[in-house]
Amino acid sequence: MERFYGGLGLYDYIIELAGAGATVPITGFGANLAKGAIKGVKEMGLLGAFSGGIKAAAGGISAAVFFGYIASLIAKPKMKK
Repeated sequence: MERFYGGLGLYDYIIELAGAGATVPITGFGANLAKGAIKGVKEMGLLGAFSGGIKAAAGGISAAVFFGYIASLIAKPKMKK
């Protein structure tokens, strides 16, 4: 449903109403991709639909990889046998 509301431009209002519940990782990631794609189309045309979402989500993905790596250094995971 988030893609539907995001496409209609209503998801920002839902985020304001629901707060953190609407920005949890899965729905927040989708909203971030949609915003980036819409902004990319406005700036670059049809090609922006593909590159805009990636640019918008790059920071969140990079942070997830970085903090996951830091957590693995702290926790020192072991392989299962």
